[in-house]
Order: sequence, then C-alpha cells, then structure tokens
Amino acid sequence: MFAQFRGAMLRCGLAALVVCLPPPSLAQSAAATVAEEAPPLIPTSAFASRSAFRGVPVLSPDGRRLVFTLSENEQAWVGIWNIADAVLEQKIPLGGRQEPEWLDWAGNGRVLISTSLSAFIPAFGLEIRIGNVIAVDVEAAEVQVVASASEDVVHVDPDGAYLLVSRQRRRSDDMEVWRTWIDGSGREDEQVTTQRDVFHWIADETGVVRIGLGIDGRRLKVWYRSTAAEAFRLVARLREGDDDEMWDVARLISGSDEGLVLEPGPSGRTALRRFNYAAREVGEVVYENPDWDIEDFELDDDGKPLAVYFTDDRERIVWLDPDMARLQERLERALGDAAGAVWIVQRSRGGERMLVSNSSASNPGSWYFFTPAERKLEEFAKLRPEIDPAMLAPVRPISYTARDGTPIQGYLTLPRGRDPRNLPLIVLPHGGPFDIRDTLDYSDEVQLLANRGYAVLQPNFRGSGGYGAGFVELGRGEIGRRMQDDLDDAVDWAAGEGLVDPGRVCLVGTSYGGYAALWGVIRNPERYRCAASFAGVTEWDKQIAYDRNFFSQSGGRAWRERIRGEDRRFDLDSVSPARVADQLHRPVLLVHGKKDTNVPFKQFEIMRDAMRKAAVADAEFVELENSGHGFSNPADEQAWYDALVAFLAKHNPAD
Repeated sequence: MFAQFRGAMLRCGLAALVVCLPPPSLAQSAAATVAEEAPPLIPTSAFASRSAFRGVPVLSPDGRRLVFTLSENEQAWVGIWNIADAVLEQKIPLGGRQEPEWLDWAGNGRVLISTSLSAFIPAFGLEIRIGNVIAVDVEAAEVQVVASASEDVVHVDPDGAYLLVSRQRRRSDDMEVWRTWIDGSGREDEQVTTQRDVFHWIADETGVVRIGLGIDGRRLKVWYRSTAAEAFRLVARLREGDDDEMWDVARLISGSDEGLVLEPGPSGRTALRRFNYAAREVGEVVYENPDWDIEDFELDDDGKPLAVYFTDDRERIVWLDPDMARLQERLERALGDAAGAVWIVQRSRGGERMLVSNSSASNPGSWYFFTPAERKLEEFAKLRPEIDPAMLAPVRPISYTARDGTPIQGYLTLPRGRDPRNLPLIVLPHGGPFDIRDTLDYSDEVQLLANRGYAVLQPNFRGSGGYGAGFVELGRGEIGRRMQDDLDDAVDWAAGEGLVDPGRVCLVGTSYGGYAALWGVIRNPERYRCAASFAGVTEWDKQIAYDRNFFSQSGGRAWRERIRGEDRRFDLDSVSPARVADQLHRPVLLVHGKKDTNVPFKQFEIMRDAMRKAAVADAEFVELENSGHGFSNPADEQAWYDALVAFLAKHNPAD
C-alpha cells in the first residue's frame, strides 16, 4: 500500500503547483448526449472497494508526520508516516476486532489512539463498545494505556506532556478531572477538579477546566468559572427543551468570559455569535449567512474566529482570514474542479504543511499533502482506487413544486452516453428522515445505478434538513403521506420534462429510504414497478418502541408524535408495510444486516414473514450476517450491489 503512496509522491515534481493524477473537471454538460459513447460497466466490486487508507488522517503539529488508520484483510491498524522521507515509521496493529474511534497528536512525538471493541448482544439487539486510549511514543515505539473507554479526554497538552481525563472510580462517585502524565516522567496522576453531580467537563485551549454540566431531575445544571483560581458557581438551570443549548457548541477562550456559540442571528438563521458565559448573554454576530444556517466554526491558535461552515447544495467553508481565503482559491484553481469540494482539512501549527481533500458528486475523492512554501500538492490516497472518475456521471440540482405548492429541491443524475429522454428511473429517497438531506456529494449507489443506464432522482422531501426549521416541521406526521407525495411528484416532474419513462420507475432506499421504497409500491403500484430496501423500517409501532431505548421519556414521546403527528387517532399500522403486506403486488428486494442496532433485524423478519404469509410473488430476501445499519466489509456491500443490479435488470431493465 505504501509503495503506492510513495510512488504517487515521487511522481510529483517541484515546479510551480503540481497535482498528481488530478480529478476530472466537472465543466461538462449536465445531461448525457447521444454523441457521447456510454462508458463501460464498472464492476460492483469497484464501488464496494475502499482505499486501504480510511478515516480522517491527522497531521502532527510540526507537519512532519501523519497518523492514519489502514485496513488489511479486515484487520485495522494505525500507521505513522514520515511525510518528508516518505517512510512508514510505525505500524501498530490493533488486534482482534478493535477499531480506532479517534486519532490525535500529543506534541510532535506522541500519538493518541482511542480504540474500541464492538460487542453485539443478540438478545437485546444492542451493540456495546469497550476499549482504551493508548499513547504511542513515535521515536521509542513504546505504547502505554492512558485512559479507558469509560473515561473522557477533556484536554490534550499541545506539548504532549499530559492529558486531562474525566473519570469515575465508581458509578455513584462524582465525575472528577485528573491530570495524567504521558511524558515518561513517571509522575503520578493528580486530581484537577471535581464538582458534585457533573457528568461532563469542558476546558479552554490552555487546559483550564471552565464548565461543568450536570443533571438535577429534568434540569441541566451549568457550573462556570473564569480562571483556575476561582471556585465553580452555578450559572444556569435549564429545563429540557429550553432554547439555551449553546453549551454543546461552545468554544471557550482563555483569559476572558467571552466565547463563541452558534445561535440565531437577526435573520433567524443560525449564526456565529459571541457569548458571555458568566452573564449568560448572547453578544454580537461574528458571521451570519442570510440563506443558510452556520453548522460549525473553527478558531485559530489564538482563539480568534478563523472559518465557518454551512451547506447549500454541498458543504461550504468561508475563511474569515484573508490569507486562508486566498489559499483556498488557489487550491480550487489548481485542482480544476470548481463544482467539487476542496477542503483544507488540517494545518500544521506554523502552516508549513496542510492536509487537503477534494471530491465531488462525480469524483469519489483523494487526499493531498500541500506544502505552501514549495507550491507543491501531492496526492497520497484515493478513496475509491478502482474507479476512474472520468467514467462517472454528472449530478445536477433540480427543483419542482409538490402538489400542495411546497417547493422541493433535489438532485438528478443522468446516465452518460444515452439519449436523455424516456430513461428508466430510480427514485432514491434518503434516510433519516428528519433533519437529513442529500447533497452534491459522491454516492456509490447513485453512480452504480447511472453506470447501469438508469436516471437517478434524489428528492429532498419535506422533513429534510438544510432548508430551515419550517421545512423540517412540514414533515411532522407526514411519513407515508405527504412525504410520499413528494416522491411521486418528483417522478411526475421528471416525466413532464421528458427525461424519464413513467412506466419504468423503481424505488430504492436505505433506512427510512428503504421504508419509503416499500411503502411506495404498496401505496401506488400503478407508479412503481419494483422496490429494493436495505435496512428499511417495516412496522412503525415496533420501531418506535425499540427507539425508546435511546430516548428519555419525554424525548421518546416527542419522537412518536413527530412520526404520528398531532392526530392521536392516526393508526401507524395503516402506513406500515408489514401490516398491509397482502396489498403488495410488486417485486421486492429486502436486504438487512443482522447486527443492525438502528433498525433492528426484527424489522426484516416481520416483513419477510408477512410477505411469505401473503404469498407475495417475486420476493427476494438477503441476510447479511456481519453488517449492521451500514456495511462492515466490502464483501457485504458488494453483495447488496450485486443483488440490487440483478433485481433491477430483471424487473426494470435499463435496455
């Protein structure tokens, strides 16, 4: 694997700004043309393939090294790569079924690895994770356990001498913060602070613990102090559902009671604002976008606002620092992919080296090293190494009006090399369903289906996120009803444009999208020829009962009301596919992972048994032994793709 990395790096020259294996430009027609030759079929194994390099790698503070996770033969290990010398300095196997939860640097000489081991409890359909935080000395190749999975790392010393870790010695004890030395000095741990009933601690960038969160009945209690010399004082007691939720997105700045939070601005959109923690007062707006909510922000090493993030058709970054804004523009020009997402993911402390990613809806993406002083950009990993982006189809945003006048946004992918008229169509609703949305990001399923000759439509139906709280609220109580109307209306729009054949339409989806696929062929068999569901909900009452395991009592009640709506007389069985399977007269592909802890495998069994009892013709069932709500390995993912492609070729052939 690293021979490939090294070869990619050495092919990069030093002149001007160099890009190894640049992704193709998206400056092409949004629709396929007859003159363009259809690309060859890409194997399903290529879409299921993954770069051995996985997760988000992390640069060392000096930019000399990179720590990352790789996978070989379903075995995870952590590597430490010397960037300048192109040498793999350490390869650390995690052993067994352990997975890395996160990676970080403690100074330039130590790597922190949080590991976990997944244990599935079939009797309860639940998954638990156990593990440790270990520190690895890069030079000495020494490994030590510095915290357990039940402990929370509150702060990492930038010089790598210590960690601040919150821990309980017994379940009935208070959550204390301890300083754990990791510099090899042998110094014993020392207690930093404690406070009765606190369950979560927040420190500023210098390591001073400043905020403690606790629960008193149904109230969130907030303790605060300005400096390490002060005692904590109670500054807030918030009821569940109060608007004051800024404690989860707070950024504390040392030497001041002021910090930064995400709170509504004058336009009503979530903005980046100053906040006084001592007085609990929201201050001036630092940045606000009139059209989109700010979702996150970044500070520089001095605690000043550096960048904000929001999503329109794709994720965007706005650099508040002019130098970084100019650098972003240079990178976008160099990569030649204005429609894609170019991210400066990380920077060394002095900006000597940066980690950059680039991807788009028709480019799976790559990772790069960028050295500004040398004007050098080096690709070191592809996320789908077996796929040539030049063979993929362009994706474009669309909009239409639902039957009740609601404007709906979405995305359309047309197969390359085919006349963009009267095409077979796959409607691909997203999961969630609330507060989730599709964007102009790469999707294996979309590109697989387009490569097989299908038009693919991804409607962001009512209830989807990203379009404001009012649009999300339009989905309340509309599962199986107006949410489903929005999918039907998307088909009517595409047919009205002459792009698709309304007689050759199938539904495919995962999670809620799997439910929508099943419900669509039951509710409107005249519209859809078939449905394929991966991990779909099939019986709402049982799913809601299962979901209560993950909610408070009031949270579970609110979730049920969101699904059912205000009409308490509404019977969820009337929109549950398993309860009306006798009305199913279209072919169905039902696929589910046995280790699914989001939508339990029982949902598959209920639907399978109901379909068998109803003697549904053309029913196919696939059980994945090792997968959960996603795919645990490429083999299971390819099994889904193989089953899906064969099923569609049989019941809705593209040719």
